Amino acid sequence: MLLAKQIEIGSSFQYINGNKFLAGKHDTIPYFDNFNSKYVYSRLAYGVTKDLTVSVEAGYFINKTQIGLHNMDTLKSSGIGDLIIFPKYDIYNSVDERRRIEFTVGLGYKIPLGKHNDSTLMYTNPINGHQTFATSPPIVQPSTGSQDIILYAFFFRGFPKKNFRVFANTTYIRKGWNSLGEKFGDYTSAGLFVGKTFFKSFGVTIQLKGEWIDKLKQAKNEDLVAFYGLDLKSTGSKKIFVVPQISYSFKSFSVYALYEMPVYQYVNGAQVIIAPLTIGV
Repeated sequence: MLLAKQIEIGSSFQYINGNKFLAGKHDTIPYFDNFNSKYVYSRLAYGVTKDLTVSVEAGYFINKTQIGLHNMDTLKSSGIGDLIIFPKYDIYNSVDERRRIEFTVGLGYKIPLGKHNDSTLMYTNPINGHQTFATSPPIVQPSTGSQDIILYAFFFRGFPKKNFRVFANTTYIRKGWNSLGEKFGDYTSAGLFVGKTFFKSFGVTIQLKGEWIDKLKQAKNEDLVAFYGLDLKSTGSKKIFVVPQISYSFKSFSVYALYEMPVYQYVNGAQVIIAPLTIGV
């Protein structure tokens, strides 16, 4: 949370790469060679009062690329993703020499700006030059195309004299329907963090994170496997991660890096497993 009239500007770069497939929690044969993406996420926050902070957040995909088996049938896209308006309110905040306690809740609204029905060229008739396009699968679309509601809660307990902190957060995203008659699975995550600052500016944080994603639903009676190779049974998952993070601060500027290390993964059907690396300022 920010102080009244305080402004915060931040940006992060996320690289995702995956070439391993699971069926349930066991390895299975690959359906394509590789998926990778590069994503830039930016945030502008303003302290309206000492208790209310409002942020505007947006992201841009440099690429989202799916490379088919044996480097065939590569699908890719790029472009702006979503806009998120996210007010957060400090319900409780107490600070003294020995401790700092904070409890914050937030209610966000996601507005899709990017494409969710982009197409890929599938065939060009060599005689008349006529081109045939097909809708790309969701994994390479810059947005889901739905308007979503985000619920957020955060609890912080700090020990200033020891430069030590323990905190936790939880996020629930209620997904909406897009114009293709699809509702991506609701998302729930919870994280427990332990962090310590060394030499006044170097921080180390370890997070234990669990997440649950519901299955994708469709309103229309269409065969999504034939439409763009999506099996509804192969959507949704349960995962637990350990997330190490390092940070360095200088005056009002800070830089950080984190990596999600899976310790348990269970997916419905067969799905590719991805590994995110995030660097931010």
